[in-house]
Amino acid sequence: MHIAIIWFSLTLIDTLDTLVVLNKTKEFEEAVKKVIKDVNLDNDIVVSVFETNIRVLGGLLGGHSVAIMLKEKGEYMQWYNGELLHMAKELGYKLLPAFNTTSGLPYPRVNLKFGVRHPEARTGTETDTCTACAGTLILEFAALSRFTGTSIFEEYARKALDFIWEKRQRSSNLVGVTINIHTGDWVRKDSGVGAGIDSYYEYLLKAYVLLGDDSFLERFNTHYDAIMRYISQPPLLLDVHIHKPMLNARTWMDSLLAFFPGLQVLKGDIRPAIETHEMLYQVIKKHNFLPEAFTTDFRVHWAQHPLRPEFAESTYFLYKATGDPYYLEVGKTLIENLNKYARVPCGFAAMKDVRTGSHEDRMDSFFLAEMFKYLYLLFADKEDMIFDIEDYIFTTEAHLLPLWLSTTNQTISKKNTSTEYTELDDSNFDWTCPNTQILFPNDPMFAQSIREPLKNVVDKSCPRGISRAEESLGSGPKPPLRARDFMASNPEHLEILKKMGVSLIHLKDGRVQLVQHAVQAASSLDAEDGLRFMQEMIELSSQQQKEQQLPPRAVQIVSHPFFGRVVLTAGPAQFGMDLSKHKAGTRGFVATIKPYNGCSEITNPEAVKEKIALMQRGQCMFAEKARNIQKAGAIGGIVIDDNEGSSSDTAPLFQMAGDGKNTDDITIPMLFLFNKEGNIILDAIREYEAVEVLLSDKAKDRATIFKGKMIPNYIIDSNLEMENMDQKSSENDSHKPNSEEAPSESQDAGAVNEEPNGGGESSAVGDPDPLSPASADSASVSRADEDPHTPGPAEASAPEPACTPEDSQPQEQNTQTESNSKAHWDSKVQPMESILADWNEDIEAFEMMEKDEL
Repeated sequence: MHIAIIWFSLTLIDTLDTLVVLNKTKEFEEAVKKVIKDVNLDNDIVVSVFETNIRVLGGLLGGHSVAIMLKEKGEYMQWYNGELLHMAKELGYKLLPAFNTTSGLPYPRVNLKFGVRHPEARTGTETDTCTACAGTLILEFAALSRFTGTSIFEEYARKALDFIWEKRQRSSNLVGVTINIHTGDWVRKDSGVGAGIDSYYEYLLKAYVLLGDDSFLERFNTHYDAIMRYISQPPLLLDVHIHKPMLNARTWMDSLLAFFPGLQVLKGDIRPAIETHEMLYQVIKKHNFLPEAFTTDFRVHWAQHPLRPEFAESTYFLYKATGDPYYLEVGKTLIENLNKYARVPCGFAAMKDVRTGSHEDRMDSFFLAEMFKYLYLLFADKEDMIFDIEDYIFTTEAHLLPLWLSTTNQTISKKNTSTEYTELDDSNFDWTCPNTQILFPNDPMFAQSIREPLKNVVDKSCPRGISRAEESLGSGPKPPLRARDFMASNPEHLEILKKMGVSLIHLKDGRVQLVQHAVQAASSLDAEDGLRFMQEMIELSSQQQKEQQLPPRAVQIVSHPFFGRVVLTAGPAQFGMDLSKHKAGTRGFVATIKPYNGCSEITNPEAVKEKIALMQRGQCMFAEKARNIQKAGAIGGIVIDDNEGSSSDTAPLFQMAGDGKNTDDITIPMLFLFNKEGNIILDAIREYEAVEVLLSDKAKDRATIFKGKMIPNYIIDSNLEMENMDQKSSENDSHKPNSEEAPSESQDAGAVNEEPNGGGESSAVGDPDPLSPASADSASVSRADEDPHTPGPAEASAPEPACTPEDSQPQEQNTQTESNSKAHWDSKVQPMESILADWNEDIEAFEMMEKDEL
C-alpha cells in the first residue's frame, strides 16, 4: 500500500469522525488522545499524495471539525486545543514539496521526511499522475487554509485544478485518466466517471458548495453536460475517448462509478441517478456485492470487492432526496450481505472473488470511514444524531467539513471568469442541491416509476418504455430491426442502425463493435428502438459466450505436400459435429465453393459433394454457411478468415458461434482457420489441385492416419523427392527440437502431436514444414515429428480408398504392393512401444497443454 499503516495509525485517524456520527463520543475522545500521543508524521516513508490527503489530512480535519463542535456543546473535549489541526498543518507542509512542478500538478508520491527531490527521498522521478489524484485536493487543502489562515494550501490546490481545466479536451470538454505532470499532455486519453477521474468531478461541485466560488460550479456544469452527452448511456456509464467521444473506450465498468448517482443527487439530476443506481443494485443482487469491474452485459470482469462504500453513499443520498423507503430495503440488503459473507472474527474481510465468496486478509480504512458512516446515516433518525449533519459537507472519504468555512479566512480572491464557459441549455443547472418539494411534488411513486423498467435489466430483459408496451400484446409498431436478423454487410440494416443512433465500428481483428448514442437517433422512438436492439445484441452475445468453451481443433494435411506432417490450429464451432466425440475425425479432399463467402446457394455442388468445403469469412452468419455447404453435399467445412495476415500466433482462439437459432440441423464439422493458416491450404491447392485433409479434435501421427490402409503410392513415389527436399531444408529448420532428430529413419515413425495449440512451448510445436508454401514463421503450424518417407509398421495393412491414379489398378496388384511394402518396412522399423518411449517427454508436454485452460 502507498500509505504505511505501521507508521501512522491510518485506520484510527480515518475513523475519528465516524465515532462521533455513531454517537461514540467517549471513544472518540480516547481515540483523539491516542492520535495526539502516538502518531508521528516525521517518518522516512514514501506515501501517495492523493491517499494521504483524503485519508490522513482529511481524517485529521474531520476529527478537528467534530472536536470543536463537541467542545462548544460543553460536555466533551473541553481539554482540546486544536492539536489535530496542528498535526494537519504539519502534514500539509510535508505534502507541499510534491507541488514543485512547472504545471502545478503534484507528484503522485512524496517522502514525508525528505520531500521529493532530496537524494534520500526515493521519489520525484515520476512523470504521470491520474486526474483524480491531482484534482482531489481542494476540499482538504482549502479547509486547512480556512481553519489556519494560511492561504498557501488552498492556492496550490486551486492551481492544480486550474491546470486540469485548461488541459481539458476543448471540443468534448472531457478530461483523460492520466496526465503528464510536467507537460500537461494526456497520457491515457479515455474518459469516464470511474477510477482515475471520479473524485475530480466530485470536488468541483463540492468546492462550490463549501467555498462558494461560482467558477467551480461553471466548470462542473460544463463537464457534466459532456458526461451526459457522451458517457451516460442510461443506465450505463461507459468510458469514451476524449478526442472521439462517440467511440467507447471499453466495454466494462468499474465499481468506483457507483458514487456518481450520489453526485447527481447533489447536482439535482435525479432521474439518471435512479436509473444507474438501480442497475448497480441489480448487479449486487446477482453477485451479493458489486464486482470491482463488470461488463456491459453485467458479467464479472474483475471479481474482487474490497468492501467499497460508493454504492452505499449513493443509496444514502437517493434516500435523502426521495424519502423512498425502497432505499432502506437496499441498505438492509447491503448490511445482510456484509454480515453473511464478509464478517470474520476480527472485522470484515474484503472479497477476493464475489463468485466464490473467498476472502482477502484486508479491511481498508475506508470501510470504517465511509461504509459504516453512510449505512448508519441511512437508517438514523434526526434524534439519533448529536449534531445536525446538514451543517457539514462530506469529502470523498466521507470526512466532515463544516459549511461555515465558506465565510472564514477568505484569502483567495475570486475572479469573474464566466466568459470562459460555454452557455449550456440545461434546466437542471437552475439548482445544485435537490429540493424534494420541487422535484417530487405529491408523487411518492416518482422514483419507482423510473426504477420499474430496470428491474430485470441484469438477468434477461431490457428496459422498455411505455410507448412499446403494446408490442407484448401483439399490437403497435414493431422494432424495425432485431439483433438476430442483423447483418453487418447489409446496407439497409446499416441505414436503420444510423436512424436508431447506433454506429458500427470495424475492428482490426475483423470483428465489428456497435455503439449507441440516443442523442444521435432520428427521434425518441428510434432511440428506444436502438436501446432495445443493443440490449438484444448484448443478450445474444452473452448467450453465445455462455456456450461451452471448446478447445482448439486440428486441420492436418495428409496428402501433398505434407503427408500428415503439418497440422494447422483451427477454431471450433459451437454447432455441427463434435469432433471430440468422433475420434477418427472427418477426412476428405478440399474444394473451394462458389460463391466463396458461402452465404447463398452453392453454384458448384458437383465440385463440393463428398468433399470438405473451403469458404471465406464474412457477409453472413457461420451457421448459414454451414447449412449451404451441407445442402450441397459437403462432408465438412473450413472457414478462412478474410482479415489479411491474421494468424493464431497473435490472435486468441476464435470460436464460431451459432446464429441464435436452433442449429441441430447442422451435422457436418465446421472449423475456422486464420488467414495465414488458411493460405497454406489454398497454396497447396494451387500447386497440387488434389489436397486431402483430416479434421479432428487433435493431430494424429501418421501411423494412426494410415492405420488399416495401404500407404498411398503418391507417398512412396515421393520418397526420394521428399528426402532430397528435407536435406536441403534441414539447415533452416532451426526450431526443430533436438528430440526430433532420431538416429534413423525408422525411429521417426510414430511421433504423436497431441495438441496443436500454437503455443510454441513444446518440442512438437514449431515452424511449419520446410515444404510449406506459406511463410515458415507461423507457430500455429505444427509438425507430426516424422519424416514423410518413414511410415509406421501398421500403415500398410489395408488398401487405400480411391485417391490416386494407381488406385484404378486391379485389386491383386494392390495386395501385392501391400505385401511387398509390409515386408520392406517390417525389416527396418522398431516396435511402436520402443518408438513412443523415445517421445514420452513430448507426449507428456502435450497432455499438460491439453489440460491448460484456454
